[in-house]
Amino acid sequence: MGLRRQVVLFGIGGVIGLVVDAGVVQALVSWGHWNAYLARVVSFLLAATATWLWNRRYTFAHRLSGRSLRAEWLHWVALMSVGAVVNYAAYAAILLFYPWLHRWPALAVAASSAAASLVNFSTARGVLFKRAKTSV
Repeated sequence: MGLRRQVVLFGIGGVIGLVVDAGVVQALVSWGHWNAYLARVVSFLLAATATWLWNRRYTFAHRLSGRSLRAEWLHWVALMSVGAVVNYAAYAAILLFYPWLHRWPALAVAASSAAASLVNFSTARGVLFKRAKTSV
């Protein structure tokens, strides 16, 4: 599979992750009355799981991680945490500079997610799913 197709599929997975991330954080803040910062930690874990499922099935279906499912998921979350640091820093800065977004954190999630997508693709492709599958 070519790099362009991988980028497109990873982008689709990113949109899925964004919907999960923004939906969960908004639900926790609006309906659960959670703090917007704490809610983002939960939404990240759920979004990372959703993107892992998508990307292992579609984007990197032709590549191997060489790990058990549990180990692969843990490694995925750890790698996505690098992008999440970038993402969360942008998210926190947006909330700091635009306090009215505390009521609408999904907007801050969307704005901050773009910053982390390149970091996430690079680490997923170059570190976790780095070996091509070979036919036996």
